[in-house]
Amino acid sequence: MSTFLSLPELLSTLLGTAALVQPALANGGWYQPAMDVNWQVQLQGTPDTHYDMELYVLDLFDTEQSVIGGLHAQGAKMICYFSAGTFENWRDDAGRFLPGDKGRRLGNWPGERWLDIRSQNVREIMADRLDLAVEKGCDGVDPDNVDGYSNHTGLPLTYQNQLDYNIWLAGEAHQRGLAVSLKNDLGQIQDLVAHFDFAINESCHEWDECELLTPFTQAGKPVLHIDYLYANDPVGRDQLCLYTQGLGFRTLTLPELLDGSFRLSCNP
Repeated sequence: MSTFLSLPELLSTLLGTAALVQPALANGGWYQPAMDVNWQVQLQGTPDTHYDMELYVLDLFDTEQSVIGGLHAQGAKMICYFSAGTFENWRDDAGRFLPGDKGRRLGNWPGERWLDIRSQNVREIMADRLDLAVEKGCDGVDPDNVDGYSNHTGLPLTYQNQLDYNIWLAGEAHQRGLAVSLKNDLGQIQDLVAHFDFAINESCHEWDECELLTPFTQAGKPVLHIDYLYANDPVGRDQLCLYTQGLGFRTLTLPELLDGSFRLSCNP
């Protein structure tokens, strides 16, 4: 029996993993952080939830569901962090990744390798992580390492591969009623700002790149910015705060391990 492909299926087949760019979804009721949101991020150690914050970013796998429930009882929103672009050998689902899914080791991070984001198996695992976020009660997700195309991954990833994958991630999150952040990936902001609800950035000030994030603030979407330099330099931190406040960012100075050992905010 003959099988007829629809036009999108045919084009996707012809183009391979550089699939069609889907239009941004209109907000379907998922959480949208305010421009002046007060927030905290901690990815290691026992979560310190004593802060009076609207938004917490905590690890998807390591955060107990009871902690998420407690944050909701405080009136806070919970954004669940996971790596969408790297393999981590300590995660519960690490055994599901195939040898061909893995690229080069990731810098100085032991047990972590870049992922081939063109892999259907990788997408299925990430979809299940989004399902886990829903199951645990997360209000949104923070998928990290979504800029592999601009790094030395050992994989032939292109700009279009990355764009397709990131738009797919955002769409899958929204279909589940989850907000989604764009983590770093400054080179694709113009193409992605319509698909993501806010941005989380690490250290744009170190590379003189913060202005690249302004499409988010211009769209009424907050930029949550992390500084690792100025914990012991109050003068430098004051200057940084003036600069990022002028851009409309919400800046925190935090430990590089993101272990909750200290928190300095540029905002009241």
